[in-house]
Amino acid sequence: MKLSQALKDEARFPVAMLLLLTAHHNPQVYQRYNSSLWSWKISVKNTSGLPVLEHTIPSLSTKNMDRGMWTVNSIGRLGNQMGEYATLYALAKLNGHKAYILPRMHQYLATIFKITLPVIPSRMTGEIFWSYYNLHDWMSEEYRHIQGKYVWLLGYPCSYTFYHHIRDEILQEFTFHDHIKEDANEYLLQMRGQRRTVTYIGVHVRRGDYVHVMPNKWKGVVADKSYMDKAMNYFREKYHDAIFMIVSNGMAWCKENIDASRGDVYFAGDGWESSPVRDFALIAHCNHTIMTIGTFGIWAGYLAGGETIYLANYTLPDSPFLRIFKPSATFLPEWIGIPADLSPLLPKS
Repeated sequence: MKLSQALKDEARFPVAMLLLLTAHHNPQVYQRYNSSLWSWKISVKNTSGLPVLEHTIPSLSTKNMDRGMWTVNSIGRLGNQMGEYATLYALAKLNGHKAYILPRMHQYLATIFKITLPVIPSRMTGEIFWSYYNLHDWMSEEYRHIQGKYVWLLGYPCSYTFYHHIRDEILQEFTFHDHIKEDANEYLLQMRGQRRTVTYIGVHVRRGDYVHVMPNKWKGVVADKSYMDKAMNYFREKYHDAIFMIVSNGMAWCKENIDASRGDVYFAGDGWESSPVRDFALIAHCNHTIMTIGTFGIWAGYLAGGETIYLANYTLPDSPFLRIFKPSATFLPEWIGIPADLSPLLPKS
């Protein structure tokens, strides 16, 4: 009874009022949220023009509740959120339970992708006696036999070993909304110019906090100029029509260290920082991928398909990072690793 009442209260206000106001000003936005969150019909009063609810039936029914409910923490930025979503989707399915996502994850991902998992109302999360289950960042046999009807997965999972067996379903979940897809394709078409053929190479260069975090905390490095040259020359030699789309949170470094003299390099936003969503959509729509480190680049390569080059062995053997990170479970076997230069971490002679 307590859960049922919580659902009714959540459906009434403020979510219902928010959707009503959204529908009045932007029916298309309402339809997207209506289809993914709730099962309501709308009618319009002739006197005011405001939509009114004919039926208020939350998609989270008591019957669904009896089947159990699995969710996952919503932490980190885009790449982390995608990893958490995909892992929840796969593990819940593997264990025969229904997956639901938290409102924060829905707010993060539903504006970008056509995700389908239903949402747990915020108020309701505190009404359930959850079984919390910690995950490490790769699939283990024990995860095939997780016990509990109401399970809350914890961690930063982002390993293909959780979900690669249902790759087509995961790619379907991470289908971009049409306006994002159209914007990315239009930008790439402008890059093509008068070229008869083009092979697009999406390049993600992770800088930002990693420049300091990797050497100081994890005994590691970020990509340097040498790595970028090797990765880009691989594609230049293989594809005569290759052009490179650079996205980064350290664009000033990229413009100083990436060779753009051949006219085949384009910096997203004309060299200025762009939005993460736009950057991600651009490189995910390319034919092939060059990534450095981080889940943003991993997911770009996974969605793009094609060949992916990544920075390999970028920590010292005694790095604490290797306790929580397993390279063989992170990079697909067919991806191409170029070893990092670790000399900056070694004692000076």
